[in-house]
Amino acid sequence: QAQLVESGGGLVQPGGSLNLSCVASGFNLDKYGIGWFRQAPGKEREGIACVSNRHQRTYVSDSVKGRFTISKDNAKNTMYLYMKNLQPEDTAVYYCVADDDRTLVPTTGGCYYGMSDWGKGILVTVSS
Repeated sequence: QAQLVESGGGLVQPGGSLNLSCVASGFNLDKYGIGWFRQAPGKEREGIACVSNRHQRTYVSDSVKGRFTISKDNAKNTMYLYMKNLQPEDTAVYYCVADDDRTLVPTTGGCYYGMSDWGKGILVTVSS
């Protein structure tokens, strides 16, 4: 059974850093594009960073550009979201996704994700 499990979240002070991990099981991550989404309290879920598999097309939200980095390690079957200079507005539940290039699509305006099955996510709280 295909599964993604996020870890690495928690409480961090403004200006701090976190590295979220997302381990894939039941499938090989190297065959899929990857993405990170987040949902802040009272707001809609948004795609913040995604990369397609075949052509490495990339989208990074302006709200996190220069602060967040998406990556994956195929040997570990794991994707990452490195976050630095975290701010209170980054407080959210973060979700990782992996899918084929027709289902997870980086566009100029965001990350299109054509599925509705989200995992549990991982909470990141930025507060002093």
